[in-house]
Amino acid sequence: MLESVFSIAFFVQSLRISLPYALPALGATFSERSGVINIALEGIMLISAFATTVGTYYSNEPFMGILIGALAGMLTALLHGIISVTFKADQIVSGIAINVLAIGLTKFSCQLIFHSSSNSARIVGLEQWKFLPNIPILDNPFIVGTIILFLMLQVVLFKTTFGLRLRAVGEHPEAADTAGVNVKRMRHLGVLISGALAGLGGAWLAIDQHSFTDGMTAGRGFIALAAMIIGKWTPYGAAGACLLFGFAESLSIQLQSTSHAVQFIQMIPYVLTMIVLAGFIGRATPPAADGIPYEKE
Repeated sequence: MLESVFSIAFFVQSLRISLPYALPALGATFSERSGVINIALEGIMLISAFATTVGTYYSNEPFMGILIGALAGMLTALLHGIISVTFKADQIVSGIAINVLAIGLTKFSCQLIFHSSSNSARIVGLEQWKFLPNIPILDNPFIVGTIILFLMLQVVLFKTTFGLRLRAVGEHPEAADTAGVNVKRMRHLGVLISGALAGLGGAWLAIDQHSFTDGMTAGRGFIALAAMIIGKWTPYGAAGACLLFGFAESLSIQLQSTSHAVQFIQMIPYVLTMIVLAGFIGRATPPAADGIPYEKE
């Protein structure tokens, strides 16, 4: 058992499992750094997973499907941005409404296109695309792209003028507005970035599982929010938390083959989330204006 846990294959599996947590967690970081709470990550991922499936099914090109999934994520996030930033509605209520909408919309669309409300037809994956085929971790172009994305966006958020402005509107929008920063525009951009990244997370789910399944996100969007909090609203921190969750889920898969109490084993990732949150939530300080609509005086 220990040999399988500490093997390269186990680490690669943990990394693959962590991707649909890590990408929306990175997206949530950008959204909340701009001052907008994005509870809609779960719904964005679900819609994007379905859009990716449809795009890949009709084009037979997984990268085209991934692009369509990211665009679907941005469009869904745009709806959240219009409701919560433009019209200043409650951000939590807006996010919950989008999550509920996503469940019904994907189920109806799946029935309409694939004649089944529970699952789609099988689609092609990325097996034929190998980046570095002799290196297990780096053979998948999606994994390589995600690693590069995290490195780049950490720099963008903390080392560029754009990142400074984004963080400014999330910490002190009045001061940012006085300095000439368009608060609404920056917040919309933060939400759109979060939608694109969450969309990529949903796209990976569909591509990795070769199909769309009703409710396939299974709470990953909410765990991504927890990972963002544990990571203290930083890309690197969120990535570390998501790797921890990926490890826990991978471990639960390994343990299921050796235990009869499968239901209890499946609880491991979620119990770990609650335990880690209980230790971190009190010490994690969100951006000062997070969740607060901006009223220009």
